[in-house]
Amino acid sequence: MQDNTPRLLEESINSLRQIAKVPPKIAIVLGSGLSAFGDSLKNPIRQPYSEIPHFPSGRVSGHSGCMILGQLPGHDIDVLVLSGRAHLYEGFHVDEVVHPVRAIRQWGVEKLIITNAAGSIRRKMQPSELMHISDHINFTGQNPLIGPHHPDYGERFPDMSAAYNPDMGALLQTTARELGIILHQGIYAGFLGPSYETPAEVQMAKNMGAHAVGMSTVCEVIAGHQLGLDICGISCITNLASGISETPLHHDEVKWAAEQGRERFLTLLNAFIPKLSSQ
Repeated sequence: MQDNTPRLLEESINSLRQIAKVPPKIAIVLGSGLSAFGDSLKNPIRQPYSEIPHFPSGRVSGHSGCMILGQLPGHDIDVLVLSGRAHLYEGFHVDEVVHPVRAIRQWGVEKLIITNAAGSIRRKMQPSELMHISDHINFTGQNPLIGPHHPDYGERFPDMSAAYNPDMGALLQTTARELGIILHQGIYAGFLGPSYETPAEVQMAKNMGAHAVGMSTVCEVIAGHQLGLDICGISCITNLASGISETPLHHDEVKWAAEQGRERFLTLLNAFIPKLSSQ
């Protein structure tokens, strides 16, 4: 089967260049229930994914499916927001899931803050709190680098020991301490979904060193890291995982907890991005 990835990316990038010839250096992927940051930007230019060639439009509640270019409130810092994402569990191919990350990197974005909603494996991390992702475990059974290798994208066998940039992570932790915001640090386990993990699967992930579980992020990070993106990850803890929680899990709980943590999430990003921009 012919590999059309380079052609599809070029068509997306040409569309992005029509929106802005010079892209912001910093981009943010917003996970479930976290769209408030995109809504807070000054002078926003909104472009639905459906109007950008080959950008997949997810259909999950809490994901708006819109790209936003704007400025950080109180600053003249340009920021690119991908509000919402497509997921493997919706039936998208892994190349479709990571396509927006690849496109913005080829467009010229240099630093990516990737966020998600996650279930806590550790009781000390409670719903509406935040976790800095220091590393991940890929339980999806998918990898965006499978298939023909494109040398322009980076190494065929990229080293993943620093997929989450340590300097960005340290700066994020420093920012949280200065603000008095509790920011846990841990390993994110990405599962395929859409069913929530069983208690046995959660226990397995815990035994392997994970601190939170979710259904996104890991493939985007792999693809972005191969292309040389500097990446920092933040999970909004929205529930206790199966076997930890005493009540059945529901997606409405995820959106509710994200809403509860909205102010600290916005406060952290609004303080972190200026520091990141000056690096």
